[in-house]
Amino acid sequence: MSASHRLKSVEIDAATLPAPTAEIDHQRRVAIFDLVEQNSFIPEGAEGGPYALKLSSQDNRLAFDIVGPEFSRTHVLSLSPMKTVIRDYALICESYYEALRGSSPSQIESVDMGRRGLHNEGAELLKSRLEGKVELDQETARRLFTLVCALYRRG
Repeated sequence: MSASHRLKSVEIDAATLPAPTAEIDHQRRVAIFDLVEQNSFIPEGAEGGPYALKLSSQDNRLAFDIVGPEFSRTHVLSLSPMKTVIRDYALICESYYEALRGSSPSQIESVDMGRRGLHNEGAELLKSRLEGKVELDQETARRLFTLVCALYRRG
């Protein structure tokens, strides 16, 4: 795999996605930073990158506009198959933050294990939804799943 098969930038079309609170906007920016900082992103049929990714919502679906040298493609994914894991992940994240404020270390560890398990499940589901379109390694899928959750999180 060429080192150029990576994302150099990620942009969000804010006009097409739910308006974020200040906290959610911060989560989105951190997720984008983490994703761009380290990733493996190989669009099907692309010779090499780096790539720019723009995420937007089109007809209640998540659109991935990918542009690279001599490459441009849009993939639109229904998030319906991912709704449950996105919702459950948001709920367990809330539980985790509550646990941090006053639970015992063993309780925090238990909630964190569940949170990491759902995060992995969401990443695997996202990887499978992008199969044949974009190849991602596990860590990139985790970072992208974090961003997708931040895009659809309500304040």
